[in-house]
Amino acid sequence: MDFFKSGLKTVLGAPEPGHQPTGAETVERLVDRVNNSTLLEDRRDACRALKAMSRTYRVEVGALCLDTLKQVLELDRADNETINYALDTINNIMSPTQFEEEEDNPRVPMNIGEQFTEMFIKDHNNIQLILDLLDEYDFRVRLSAVQLLTSLLTNRPKDIQEIILVKPMGVSKMMDLLGDTREVIRNETLLLLIKLTKGNANIQKIVAFENAFDRLFEIVSSEGYSDGGIIVEDCLLLMLNLLKNNSSNINFFKEGSYIQKMLPMFNTPPEGAEEEGWSPQKVSNVHCMLLIVRTLVSPSNSAQIISNCQKIMKKVGLLDALCNILMSSGVPADILTETINTVGECVRGDVANQEFLGNVMAPSNPPRACIVLLLMSMVNEKQPFSLRCAVLYCFECYLYHNETSQASLVQTLLPSSTEMSTLTSGQLLCGGLFSSDVLSNWFSSVALMHALIENPIQKEQLLRVLLATNIGSSPVSLLHQCTLLLQQTTKLKAKVGLLMLLCQWTSHCAAAVSAFLRAPGGVAWLVAQTCANEHDDNEFLLQGLSAFLLAICIHFNDDSVEQYSKDSLRQLLTKRIGMEMFTSKVSEVSKHELYNKASKHPQLRAKIAADVLIDYEFCRLFKVLESVLIQSLTTTHENGTGEPAAGRTSPESGNLEQYKSLIRQQDARLQELMSQVEGLLQQNQSLQGALNDSIASNSHLKDENTLLKAQVSASKTLPGPPAPSLTSQEDPRVKEYEGKIQGLLAEVTSLKEQLRVSQEGQKTAAEELEKVKKDQDDLLELLADQDMKLNEYKMRLTSLGQPVEDEPSEPPSETITPPVSLFPSAPTAPLVNMLPPDTGAPPINMAPPVNMFPSSNMPQHVTRAPQDQLNELV
Repeated sequence: MDFFKSGLKTVLGAPEPGHQPTGAETVERLVDRVNNSTLLEDRRDACRALKAMSRTYRVEVGALCLDTLKQVLELDRADNETINYALDTINNIMSPTQFEEEEDNPRVPMNIGEQFTEMFIKDHNNIQLILDLLDEYDFRVRLSAVQLLTSLLTNRPKDIQEIILVKPMGVSKMMDLLGDTREVIRNETLLLLIKLTKGNANIQKIVAFENAFDRLFEIVSSEGYSDGGIIVEDCLLLMLNLLKNNSSNINFFKEGSYIQKMLPMFNTPPEGAEEEGWSPQKVSNVHCMLLIVRTLVSPSNSAQIISNCQKIMKKVGLLDALCNILMSSGVPADILTETINTVGECVRGDVANQEFLGNVMAPSNPPRACIVLLLMSMVNEKQPFSLRCAVLYCFECYLYHNETSQASLVQTLLPSSTEMSTLTSGQLLCGGLFSSDVLSNWFSSVALMHALIENPIQKEQLLRVLLATNIGSSPVSLLHQCTLLLQQTTKLKAKVGLLMLLCQWTSHCAAAVSAFLRAPGGVAWLVAQTCANEHDDNEFLLQGLSAFLLAICIHFNDDSVEQYSKDSLRQLLTKRIGMEMFTSKVSEVSKHELYNKASKHPQLRAKIAADVLIDYEFCRLFKVLESVLIQSLTTTHENGTGEPAAGRTSPESGNLEQYKSLIRQQDARLQELMSQVEGLLQQNQSLQGALNDSIASNSHLKDENTLLKAQVSASKTLPGPPAPSLTSQEDPRVKEYEGKIQGLLAEVTSLKEQLRVSQEGQKTAAEELEKVKKDQDDLLELLADQDMKLNEYKMRLTSLGQPVEDEPSEPPSETITPPVSLFPSAPTAPLVNMLPPDTGAPPINMAPPVNMFPSSNMPQHVTRAPQDQLNELV
């Protein structure tokens, strides 16, 4: 401290006796020294002193010398030491953290760095000044500039991103620093790029096309992959930023063969090798890489991207490596949990990958299937909650859109002629369904529900499952036992899980509805729950689910159970509940908070067991059926079929039966139409997915073309010879894309011109045809008048006694002289070929000309195709 004071005395001179200058006065004198000193050494010493004071007197330094420091950056570029002091001082002013020297100063607000940052970036040239300093090779200047940009991005990320995005070569200068041989600068650049790419898709694309993935994988490889230090984690975090919610970069990552480069991150030690354990840094590194894999196959991506990435992962052995981690011993719990989630998304919707997972065997004695081992963990209440949720999600992905997997699960529950010596997945789920652990009840109910989604065959097969509840007692069906358990349990999660299972089971399956209606007490319990008056959110949910299941039993009822036919159940609802109250109960389900959370993502993202209540697939089922069921019930109620039949006269009863018959026919027709609507919706979704994929691919090509153009133009402005990669690879691609674009534009112009010519020709032909028709009508009228006058003259001559000779008929062989054409000769309209020559389709020739008169001089009129057909061809 004494040295600092002596340095200030050297710079400022000795103070007056008896007067101690304040911090603001000292800063003001230093600023005056920087502004007015002619010697570079004096300005440098003043900047050094300001840097030393900027931590203690941040407010004073920032308020008085910010403009002066910007002037130093502009005018003293030749002196690296002075520039370094100025950058460090500005960085201290903008620092987002509070210094130890400021902790006891109440006048310094917590967001003082953000306030100064807002002042600093009002002039965008200030950011350009710092970007220009990145070109300086001096270690201290370059490091200080990178750290200053990091602080600015921390304080005002969106504003800085927009400024850098419009600065020429701004991102490219930062990317060049990744190749700096000085590791400190390279590591600080990684932190800068992590903040720069967060949440900005345009910057993410630019960074990705600046060969970011190649450079990052080189750093990861040099650092030792998963066994490396925190630099590996920084590289993976930057990759994650570039890929998250960016389909263009995911396509670039997939097509650039970068998925194969992730494989060494998941290499497990060979069997028999001595296990060294997982360090905390290795856990972080592998966890980040798993997140990258999940980003590539996330359900939020387009179907085409997911399918392509899944196929590549299986082909290069990445899925196999993940399964090896899954079956390895000594893996930390959080890594095992994330690996299970990752494996699930890698197989979700891909039949080949699902089959691969089903064939994976655990190294146990006796050997067991990986799926069975996972389900054993799910129904084990001693396992961590997050691990059990991950197993459920993985099992749901294993069954997703795979009828073979669904059938094999149900098959393990059906009676078999051969004894099963090993534990099966169906037995585990049934055991969990009737376990004393409430979470096992819920997990097993949801897992069984996923085996029935969009699979009516397995819904009927599951009705054949019989359970022996007690020794010596006759077996009962699984649905019957679920209904009894629903009435007996007092646990909310178990009730909700069973209700979701029964709703999925009975929807679109009349046989399951009949089996449920035959179960003793099932309908009475649903009606009692629906009529309950508890005013708790969870009770409202339970009442809504009961009403929803009751509505399904009415809508999909085939009247095979006479006691609970459609009409009797409707009358029961009208008497006990009332239709308005019933529909209100059903709508309560979608108002629950956990319903809204579950409907956003297929994965169960619960932090604690209390948040486990609703499943994503049930939310989809509820959205599809809610309006259909309510409309069906309310329409029937308004037509009067829900009123009691007692006291009616016999003609009214006859009319009522006719109405009932008509309504049944309408219900059957409605179900048929609903099935058609569902089919059309699925077709529409697939077509929409294909369209989105095409749009994404088109956008990707446009972005790549734009970026390649920018790189080519940038390479032309840079001094020195151009980079070989631009000459050999990217420049031909730019020319190829430009050629394709020019060809497409020329083709569009040609088609537009052909359409214009065709439309003009059609219009002209139509006008001429209308004129010919009008002239023909006039001629016919004239001929008719002439005939009338001739007849009149003949009658007059006859009355006067003059002989009248009839005109002799012309012999058939006599040639008729063609009449003179009423119109001048017009050229024949050209034949129009509406398709471009490279489509391969035959040209469309117009119909032969139609001549309204026998004259050969008449204009040739062409019968043209309708306008809508022309538009369709274009």
